[in-house]
Amino acid sequence: MFDELIKINVKPEPYEFYTAEELWTNEHTAQKMLEYHLDPSVEAASRNLKFINKSVEWIIDHFKLGGTSRVIDFGCGPGLYTSRIAQCGAKVTGIDFSENSLCYAKKYAHDNGLDVKYIQSNYLEYETNEMYDLIIMIMCDFTALSPSQRSKLLSKFSSMLKPDGSILLDVYSTNYYNLKEEQSKYELNSMDNFWSKNDYYCFVNTFKYSDENLILDKYTIYEKSDTRVVYNWYQCFSIESIKNEFCSSGLKITEFYSDVAGSIFDIKTNEFAIVAQRK
Repeated sequence: MFDELIKINVKPEPYEFYTAEELWTNEHTAQKMLEYHLDPSVEAASRNLKFINKSVEWIIDHFKLGGTSRVIDFGCGPGLYTSRIAQCGAKVTGIDFSENSLCYAKKYAHDNGLDVKYIQSNYLEYETNEMYDLIIMIMCDFTALSPSQRSKLLSKFSSMLKPDGSILLDVYSTNYYNLKEEQSKYELNSMDNFWSKNDYYCFVNTFKYSDENLILDKYTIYEKSDTRVVYNWYQCFSIESIKNEFCSSGLKITEFYSDVAGSIFDIKTNEFAIVAQRK
């Protein structure tokens, strides 16, 4: 047991392991993620319903979306943004890895007569010749990716933008990094049995990487007959670091906001949103 505890508490190298697919391919956690998405009071997989409605209203107005607009949502989940944006008449595409979430999104679009195209894919591998007026990636999904993955994605975004098209996404800030503390803890059936319907112990290690402004939440889940490890990475950005990253991919950031609902930018915020275009 002592050796197991040492193994649990080992700090990996930055992005040494990547397990994002675990949340979407495991039947139990995929269903839990969908429940979190659809609970209007829970800000876990998505933000609360009041914020989403405010955000969509701002997006439609700010980017002048309408019947001729083409919008694509990377990591669309169950369509909380895509379905609402489609109501303004825009042609909307949603991409997500989760079959579970997309089944819900497709049914909702069909039942409500909405023109939304949904694609099940790892968005890092997705290719298309379509061009878009707006690319969105919401709930700080961008920060879960490694530097090489982010570079690949930004190059993809650049190739998919119309000449005057825009990118909207949000990221964690260096303030968020500074507030987080390294810790180790364990719980029985943590997060309301999020990881399994069976009894389990979950060991949670939070690690910080000061050189990279990077945070890792490492979950080691012990069931009676199985053990698995899930790694959640959070890259935190300063204004300069996000500018440099976009610039390296041929993009320029044109606007900063405190969130994807267009709130005035505050340097002290734990997250912030950016609007970018081609150089």
